[in-house]
Formats: sequence, C-alpha cells, structure tokens
Amino acid sequence: MGPFYRRFADDLRDAGLKVTKTNLNAGDALFFRGPEAVSYRGTPAAWPAYLRELVKSRGIDGLFVFGDGRPYHRAAIAVARELALPVFVFEEGYLRPYHVTLERDGVNGFSRMPKQSAAFRAFEEAEPVDVKPTGNSFRYAGWYATLYSIALTTGALLYPRYEHHRPLNMFVEAYRWVHSGISKLWYARTERDVLPTMTQQFDARYFVLALQVHCDFQLTHSRFQSVEQFIEEAVRSFAAHAPTSDQLVIKHHPLDRAYRNYADLIARLRIQSGLGARLVYVHDLHLPTLLRHSRGAVMINSTVGLQALEYGTPVKILGSSIYDLEGMTDQAPLERFWQQPTAPDPARVRGFRNYLLRQNQVNGNFYLPFPGTTRGTGLVWPETWDKESAP
Repeated sequence: MGPFYRRFADDLRDAGLKVTKTNLNAGDALFFRGPEAVSYRGTPAAWPAYLRELVKSRGIDGLFVFGDGRPYHRAAIAVARELALPVFVFEEGYLRPYHVTLERDGVNGFSRMPKQSAAFRAFEEAEPVDVKPTGNSFRYAGWYATLYSIALTTGALLYPRYEHHRPLNMFVEAYRWVHSGISKLWYARTERDVLPTMTQQFDARYFVLALQVHCDFQLTHSRFQSVEQFIEEAVRSFAAHAPTSDQLVIKHHPLDRAYRNYADLIARLRIQSGLGARLVYVHDLHLPTLLRHSRGAVMINSTVGLQALEYGTPVKILGSSIYDLEGMTDQAPLERFWQQPTAPDPARVRGFRNYLLRQNQVNGNFYLPFPGTTRGTGLVWPETWDKESAP
C-alpha cells in the first residue's frame, strides 16, 4: 500500500501507542524503515513461531493487517487469536471511492457484521454522516505498485525465503502496466459508442455481469475456482433463461486490465450459447451510468453490488457477501432473476449504508491523504463507531 503504513504509524504514535512493523520482503522495507521495523527472512513454515516470539519480546497487544486472505496474514491472525490479541483488518472500502474499511477480526466473508437485514433497521433514519470527496488516487496506486515490484525483485536476495501470494516481477509488472495503459486508450476509442447504445437503445434491457480481479481472495468465499468459471456459468444461465430481447454486458475489472483478458473465452461463449451480439464485453465504461440503466447486476461478491443497490438496481450475488440480505439483494435463484429481478428496498439499503459509515468505514484512501494533511494518513477516523464492535 505504498507509504500508508508509515503514515498510519504516525497516527498510532499520536494516539500514544508504540509501533512495530514487520517487513516480509524488500518491497515492504522500501516504504517502512527505521528502528520500529523488523525484517522476517525465514520460511513461511517458521513464520508463526517467529511472530509469537516477536509479540512476547516487544509487548505487542494488537495486530493490524491489510487483507485477511494472504497466507502470511492468515497465519498471523491465527497466532493473534491463539494469544488472545485483537486483530484489525484493513481493506479497500465497502463504500467506494471515498472510504477504506477497518474491521475487527476480518472483512467480507470473515466479517462479524450481522447476517440479518433486520439488524440494520435502527439505522434507516440515522443522521447523515459527512463524507469528504478524496482525490483521484489511481495513478498513485499504480506508481506505488511499480516501486514495490521493483524493490521486491531487486532485493529478493535479502529475503530469499519469501513467497508472494502471486507471481510478481518488476520486468513483467512494467510490461503489464504499460500494456494496460495502452489498452485503456484503445478501449476508450473502440468502446466509445457502447455506453450510449446500451443506455439508449437497450435502456433497462440488459444485465451487467461485474467481474472481480482474477486473484481476489474474496473468490474463496464462493464455490467458484476462477473468474472464468463464474463467467461460463452466468452466460449459460442467461442464455437458457433470460428474455431474448435482453443483453448481457460483461464488465472487466479496471485493476485486472494488466493481467487478464477474457475476449477469447467470451468469443467462444457467444458461439456456444447462441447469444452472439447479445453478449457484450467492455472494459472502461462509466460504471455508475451502466448500472443505473440496467435491469440488474450479477456478481460473485464484489462491492460493485453496494453501488448498484444505492442506485436502486436489482442485484444477484452468487458468492458470500456482507450485503447479500433479504430486502436488499434478490434472494431468488439466478434463472428467475433474469426474468423478474427484484429491486432493493431503499430503506434497507439506507440503513445498511448508515451502519457501515458508523461501524467500519473510514473516510479517505490508502494512497492519497486529503489536501492539507502534513502528518499521518489523513484518514477521518469516525467518532460514531460503536466501541464494542469497531476498532
């Protein structure tokens, strides 16, 4: 996350806390150095024992991680629970683009949030929470990712036993992101007529299939082994059950542009399913507009679903998600969703959003502090959090 944890350490110190940061590779070390940083150079198998000793020697009484799906983080969380230490998990915001998520114990499929929509009714008429718009941080995220991969590759000999959760090499990453930038310009040109066509000619006569990043750990909270499997199942279901007047728009994830392209798969499915031109594949269309004009949206468990619900768009979830609740998402089988999608109850959506803002959403982003910030993360730490359930 670039310099985020270094900035976060400032926030912790300002709150009167001591900080220890564990670096697992040279990419980590690039952004966090000094006496508070320790480097782990052992094997993944020996990591839990090392962490137990670190907790004891430094008097650590709480653990923060970014994401709860990475193998090192899963092992660290297990150690923390064994030692009765609280665990706080950062993740990209449930409410995008102006928030980050911070939850006790875990996020998404591991979240401690209530599983019944009735639990959020008390928040339906809650006072609005002020939200400050953040700047465009995409270029910063790309730049930090590039620096991280360069450091990880060139400093690999310093951490010879480190195992990353996905292949990461600076030369490959550089090629991919240059290719991604060129592709973005290409799609902007070749897809420029798609959005007007869908929102005018096919207004309310198409469904959106929202894809996730191919290595998203949230896929583990579903029966799908890959994004490809999800695409194939959804397309075949659509071909068999959707009205012949409707189209299916498959929306690529922008952060996966550098790593995956499903054009060949979708071309094959157009033929096999008989959908032909009714199966549309897009990359960089304006998502809010695309969702607002659709009949409904289908996804595994992407937070795109929360955006869609706020627009009043019917949503069908095929994995496990914190917002897959009665009165919000469609609870009927997928084959029925294509025929009669059920719109969300605005009051239920409002209550759920108000709950998130008061329990686990922090205004800001990981990459770019608010203008005028001279120290720390620049995140606006909420005063409304329930002290029993939130950090």
